[in-house]
Amino acid sequence: MKYIDEFRDGPTARALGAAIARAAQSERSYRIMEFCGGHTHAISRYGIADLLPANLRLIHGPGCPVCVLPIGRVDSAIELALQHGVILCAYGDCLRVPASAQMSLQKAKARGADVRMVHSAADALKTALDNPQRQVVFFAIGFETTTPPTAVVIEQASRLALQNFTVFCNHVLTPPAIAHLLAASAPGAALPAVELDAFIGPAHVSTVIGSQAYEPFVARYRKPVVIAGFEPLDVMQAILMLVQQLNAGRAEVENQYTRAVTRSGNLKAQRIVAEVFELRSRFEWRGLGELPASALRIRERYAAFDAEQRFGLLYRPVADNRACECGAILRGLKQPRDCKVFGTACTPENPLGSCMVSSEGACAAHYSYGRYRDFAAQESA
Repeated sequence: MKYIDEFRDGPTARALGAAIARAAQSERSYRIMEFCGGHTHAISRYGIADLLPANLRLIHGPGCPVCVLPIGRVDSAIELALQHGVILCAYGDCLRVPASAQMSLQKAKARGADVRMVHSAADALKTALDNPQRQVVFFAIGFETTTPPTAVVIEQASRLALQNFTVFCNHVLTPPAIAHLLAASAPGAALPAVELDAFIGPAHVSTVIGSQAYEPFVARYRKPVVIAGFEPLDVMQAILMLVQQLNAGRAEVENQYTRAVTRSGNLKAQRIVAEVFELRSRFEWRGLGELPASALRIRERYAAFDAEQRFGLLYRPVADNRACECGAILRGLKQPRDCKVFGTACTPENPLGSCMVSSEGACAAHYSYGRYRDFAAQESA
């Protein structure tokens, strides 16, 4: 554990906090969005915000694939399980995401649907091999990190000529979402958006796509990105690097997470994804709306393994629960404590929105690590 402990050292964290405070210019503000939910949890868990100067604000982004999955896609998964009678394999975080009519995959299972939690795409393929008389559908979600394993099982199913395995593909892409947030914050944009100065770039995603994937929109919008690991010292070093860039008037992609991320990324993973998937023209994100070229679909040569085609699924957009502020939180417009039902009607045991369900959701982070209690104490003082 010594290697991990070195990235969680308290004195070093305080020293970094002091360095950030010295670097931050008192006459300006710094608005930095951590896109990835893993960073949100690190910030809440280790109290990183408490070590930062008052004029530096960390803004939670939409970087949780469960959180950004719209209700209509969850409804389709429930349709597969209840109406088509398939074995639906899904990651654990998906099971309790609220859908229409107060339903969820977990409640569908309680009604008799064969919904099974899996830890990997390979588990779903094995389920199909073990149940040759049943149709098995893998409810595939995630950013670029989980997309290559899905591509691999589709290729394997094709080589095996499996007749009972398909994938309900909901893989989405990180750079288009960041570009959308930057475009929305530009003068004259149609949708309300939080003003942003810089991004902490995601870690695991970047191991696949590489740092070069962020260069086009950094050049276009002149907003720096620093890719960071998930440990607290990683995050704090990335914040210091961003402050230094902003002070110097630079807008570049920098890589703090050099022990795992390269400029080109994982070329083998990129090739398998390009072989199996292609861009969708548009895809709905919870909180962000329909974004062009922001998600993947299965290529025609692998259409036999596309659950949307095999079962004739028709997507129907569904409005979020009006009491839930998840959409605004995903855009960075609000924080979990701004939601009236946070910690009362909406808890991890009884979630009204996806941000409270996922292990990477902003509301779950604030609730799990008690950050909302700190804010309540400050406001009452």
